[in-house]
Amino acid sequence: MFISTLVATEDLAAHLDEPNWVVLDCRFTLTDPEAGRQAYLKDHIPGAHYVHLDQDMAAPITETSGRHPLPDMHMLATRLSAWGVGVNKQVVVYDDSYGAMAVRLWWMLRWLGHPGAALLDGGYPKWRKEQRPLTASQSQPGKAQFVCLAEPSQIAHVDDVLRASQTGDALIIDARPDRRFSGEYEPLDPVAGHIPGSVNWPFDENLDIDGTFLPPEALRENYQTLLHGRAPWQVIHSCGSGVTACHNLLAMEVAGLSGSRLYPGSWSEWIRDPARPVATGE
Repeated sequence: MFISTLVATEDLAAHLDEPNWVVLDCRFTLTDPEAGRQAYLKDHIPGAHYVHLDQDMAAPITETSGRHPLPDMHMLATRLSAWGVGVNKQVVVYDDSYGAMAVRLWWMLRWLGHPGAALLDGGYPKWRKEQRPLTASQSQPGKAQFVCLAEPSQIAHVDDVLRASQTGDALIIDARPDRRFSGEYEPLDPVAGHIPGSVNWPFDENLDIDGTFLPPEALRENYQTLLHGRAPWQVIHSCGSGVTACHNLLAMEVAGLSGSRLYPGSWSEWIRDPARPVATGE
């Protein structure tokens, strides 16, 4: 039985030496792209392979794309195979930012049709705090054949988002901090603000005080309030570049509200076309 949302640190520790479990370290800092790799080289969960957000989980930026365009799926499948991800493998992804970066790979594995991808709840900070095993040893290349069965229904394209913004036929939930959503502060993109008609739900609202996800019933109550009677499939998740938005998508899955979609380009793609409207304020 695959785990497809969250895995507890004690569960990963119990399966750490099992060949059918693959661990992927996704630590990354947007303002210092090599910080995550350096942290991995210092120490990481035994057996983990490092996955770089810019180099492994994104394609090169173009004139019309956001900051983290989706990579070529076959290229990604080749890399996943080299990391040991294949049929009947349980994948666990983690970072040191309570899932903010690793959720991107969790979502991408779902997009590519892999049923056994889970986020380590509490991530590296919780693992380290509990004094669980760490190593600086480099993990050996894996031997697997990743089968790519992409599910395009996981994605909302810019035209879908524009229609939702104009008609309200879907709810756009923006995972960025409230000051970026309002346009008061924008450290990463050249235009501040948000997609008109979207609502703000910063991804850290999904977390308890210890950095783990809130219980499913609490998440469900929060999102049902946001949805205001809409079905989960009527939700499109956005953020700055299609990374932290996956955190809200995962939270809905944990809450039993399955079927929402990701807008991978998010705000950084939206603003590439000056004809697309921009809203500011709450």
